[in-house]
Amino acid sequence: MSWTLARRAARLEPSTIREILKVTERPGIISLAGGLPSADGFPVQAMAEASARVLRDTPREALQYAASEGFGPLREWVAAELATQGLQADAAQVLITTGSQQGLDLVGKVLIDPGSRVAVESPTYLGALQAFNPYEADYVPVAGDDEGPRPEGLDAARGARFLYLLPNFQNPSGRCLTAARRQALAARALAIGLPIVEDNPYGDLWFDQPPPPPLSATMGEQSVYLGSFSKVLAPGLRLGYVLAPPALYPKLLQAKQAADLHSPGFNQRVVHEVIKDGFLRAHVPTIRARYRAQRDAMRAALERQLPPCCRWNVPAGGMFFWVELPQGLDATALLPRAVDAGVAYVPGAAFFAGDARANTLRLSFVTVSPERIEQGVAALGRVLAEALQQVPA
Repeated sequence: MSWTLARRAARLEPSTIREILKVTERPGIISLAGGLPSADGFPVQAMAEASARVLRDTPREALQYAASEGFGPLREWVAAELATQGLQADAAQVLITTGSQQGLDLVGKVLIDPGSRVAVESPTYLGALQAFNPYEADYVPVAGDDEGPRPEGLDAARGARFLYLLPNFQNPSGRCLTAARRQALAARALAIGLPIVEDNPYGDLWFDQPPPPPLSATMGEQSVYLGSFSKVLAPGLRLGYVLAPPALYPKLLQAKQAADLHSPGFNQRVVHEVIKDGFLRAHVPTIRARYRAQRDAMRAALERQLPPCCRWNVPAGGMFFWVELPQGLDATALLPRAVDAGVAYVPGAAFFAGDARANTLRLSFVTVSPERIEQGVAALGRVLAEALQQVPA
């Protein structure tokens, strides 16, 4: 007797990033690979005090099963916060999820049939592709430039179920869409009837000025908006949220109930206890300052250490540099040599739903000290310089 797998199981693949993270556990490896927030920014004391208050004041409620929609006061806090960004948000439209990754899975479960067309940026977030793949989506990569997807590129996505976007400091490219590009994309999407799923895990991590208002502020009920507490508090809490229009909310809620009944009620109450009186207004700027300094350290290291034929962005927020190598170099093939030299990165090919660009890679700067960033980029530079000598002229 043998197990017969569902057809969707064939589309489940291991995470390239998670597999690389196993390599980085080797002693001496400088990891510029993982998209992990810096543990130095975790508000341990605030969490400890909030946990004690929750267990003192509402222990039975916090440790019991809870509503699938999420903890009411936390949903109200999310709605009020989104309203400050121009979104027409009501707590009745907010669904608390077990990380924003679950939000992506729920969207896929509710909106994608086998063969459904889904439009994505090129490159796009690998985790979204992993969430959508089991539902057998057919991807439509949208042509773009340094400012992001081009509005005219949406014409190829007519009839798609939705367009998936990360407008703010995208993972992996680090780019942030300008206000003009957002307005143009929203106008074109509305004109051709293309809904948008807007994912915003990095929007609070700006360095010099906040990003423009979300596309969902213009798209209204033609959009789904996803957010997360992972990057501003701690990813181990596994809390995110979805703002969904009335037409979708009931089905997303039913999918949530089928998946895990509800997100951890204790975690929700602790998070609300931490943030309810404005904690994030003082806490998040400390994260921004730390990440800005590390961004500057990586920019300086790239300028000093990489061959001059390499190109990269300079992110205005978030956690990532996106590096383009000369044609003829394959970042995936070079990774073992980089690890042998003491540095790890994420090859860029995994972030493409269509034709992959093998000569790209992603570097994360937020979990490594400036000194280690310099050492890691120097090691990468040596590997690239050696590889370039072997490329036929």
